[in-house]
Amino acid sequence: MAMTALTVRTLGEDDWETYRDVRLSALNESPEAFAATASGEKQIEEDEWRARMRRSRRLLAENEAGDGVGIVSLRTHSNDEVDQPYGELFGLWVAPSQRGTGVAVNLLEALLEQARKDNLGAVLYWVGTDNARGVAFASGHGFRPTDYRRPMNPASPDTESTEEIAFVYPITTDSEHVPSAVIDSRH
Repeated sequence: MAMTALTVRTLGEDDWETYRDVRLSALNESPEAFAATASGEKQIEEDEWRARMRRSRRLLAENEAGDGVGIVSLRTHSNDEVDQPYGELFGLWVAPSQRGTGVAVNLLEALLEQARKDNLGAVLYWVGTDNARGVAFASGHGFRPTDYRRPMNPASPDTESTEEIAFVYPITTDSEHVPSAVIDSRH
């Protein structure tokens, strides 16, 4: 499958409708991959979508026509027990017609570049232990598995995984080991 021209941009608060539309597409297309449902998120009002935009960075991949073909989010966490803030990659989704064309890799590279600019020590990525494609993607792009696991909270009964594993991508050399305070502070 040939790769078409692709751009990745960070969405601002005023791009909430763009984010909402791609997010709803993701939830409709891959309900088993998320802890939310399209029907539930369709009920969310503008002020909550705007609040979501302020809480996390949303990176959108667009094709030549300006259509959103992929999305990923980066949330920053910090607490008194860690020296450097860290990021959490979540909500990665690529339109089915674009899978295997490099969209996910472009989104990941843009997210990691943003993490460097934000001076984050590491980026965490929770992946279902039975999600072979997700585990291979994380491992193949520099994320290292950790010993941390947690139960999944999927919205869809079709989800095969019941547990997630934390992968870490060290940004700075002192972030080789993720302290438990990083994992435990997750909401």
